[in-house]
Amino acid sequence: MQHISLTDLNLLIKETLNTQLEPSYWVVAEIGELREARNGHCYLEFIEKDEESNQLLSKIRGTIWSYSYRNISAWFQSITGENLKAGMTVLANVQIQFHEVYGLSLNVKDIDPNFTLGERARKKQEIIHQLQEDGVFDMNKSHPLPLVPQRIAIISAESAAGYGDFMNQILSNDYHYQLHAQLFVATMQGDKAAKTIVSALHEINEQIEDFDAVIIIRGGGAQVDLDCFDDYELASHVAQFPIPVFTGIGHERDETICDLVAHTKLKTPTAVAEFLIRGMRIYEEKLNTATQNILANLSQKVEREQHKLNDRRHSLRYSLKKHFNKAENQLSHYQQKLKFDIKRSFSKENQKLDIYQKTLELINPEAVFKKGYSYTSLNGKSIVGQKVKKGDLLKTTTANQEIQSSVQEVKEKKK
Repeated sequence: MQHISLTDLNLLIKETLNTQLEPSYWVVAEIGELREARNGHCYLEFIEKDEESNQLLSKIRGTIWSYSYRNISAWFQSITGENLKAGMTVLANVQIQFHEVYGLSLNVKDIDPNFTLGERARKKQEIIHQLQEDGVFDMNKSHPLPLVPQRIAIISAESAAGYGDFMNQILSNDYHYQLHAQLFVATMQGDKAAKTIVSALHEINEQIEDFDAVIIIRGGGAQVDLDCFDDYELASHVAQFPIPVFTGIGHERDETICDLVAHTKLKTPTAVAEFLIRGMRIYEEKLNTATQNILANLSQKVEREQHKLNDRRHSLRYSLKKHFNKAENQLSHYQQKLKFDIKRSFSKENQKLDIYQKTLELINPEAVFKKGYSYTSLNGKSIVGQKVKKGDLLKTTTANQEIQSSVQEVKEKKK
C-alpha cells in the first residue's frame, strides 16, 4: 500500500490549488468576525447563511495584510461613510491560500465599497417594503398634529450634544414660550440602540395621555452610527406609535427608515426645536389676527348698530314731534270746544239764574209787601196751618211796618 506523509499531502493540495485555480476571485460573503491586530493586520471570518432559516452554510478565514488594509479600509470608509465591521455583506477580491500548517484561508486583495452601498440599500428597501406590506408605513403620518404641541416626550442620551442643543433652543426662545419636555434615556448608536429606543417608546406609551408628541433626537456622527435607525423592529414601533413622532437625528445626506415612517422628519435637534417654536408663533399670529378680525367686525357691528340707533332716534323724534303736534292740535281743538261748551253752559246757567232771580224777585216778601200784601205769623211761624185762638198775639209784617195784635175772635170758615 502506497502512502505519503501529511506534509506531502498538504503540499500536494497547495500545489494543486495554485495550479488549478484562478489567481483571484470576487466573492460575496458576510463578515462574521473582524479583528484588527496591533501590527496593522486585519483578521476576518467570512460566512454565508441561508436567508430564510439563517442557518450557517459555510465559513472561511480571511486576512488583510497591513499594507493593504490601510488603503482598503480608508477607501471603503470614504465611499460608504462607515468602517468595515462584522455583519456587513461585502464583495471581496480574494486569493485562495493553503498553508501546510494553518490550512485554507483567503487573502483579501480588495473590497468593493459600492457593492456594500447597494447591499445596504437593498436591505433598506426590503425593510421599507415589509413595513408597507404590514400596512404600517404611513400610520404615524396619519395622526393629526396638535395645534400647539407643548407636552413633549424626548428620546435621547442624557449627555448627547443634540439633546443639549434642543433644550437650549427651547428654554431660550425669543418668545418665552413654555414647553413641558420629559427625557426618556436611550442609547443612540451601536448594537443596543434600537432595543433601548423601543424600550423608551414602551415607557412613553404607558403614560401616553401626558404627551402630545415624541421626539427622537441625537447629535451628529458617522453614517455607521445611524444604522440602528434602519432597524425593522424600531421602525415598526415608530410607525405604529399612537401619537406623532418627530425625528431629528443629526444627518444631512441620507434618510433613515425611522425618518421615513415618522410623522415629521427634521435634520437636527435644533431644527425640531425651531419647528415647534415656529408652530407656536404661527398659531399665536393666527390667534392675534383672529382676535383683531373679531374686534374689527365687532367695531363695525357696533358702528352699524349705532347708526341704526341714531336713525331710530331721529325717526322716534320725528314721530314724537308729529304725535305731539297732532296732540297739540287735538288739545287746542278740545280747549276751543271746552271753552265754547263752558261758555254755552255758563250762558244757559246765567239764563237759569236770571229766571231764578226774577222768580225770587217775584216771590220776595218785600216785593209782595210793596204790592200791598202782608205776612202774619204766630210764635215766629206763619199762621197758615196753625190753630189760632182768642188771645193769641199775632205779628203782621207789611212793606213798612210790623204790627202786633191780639186775637179778639176767631171764626171758622165753613167748608
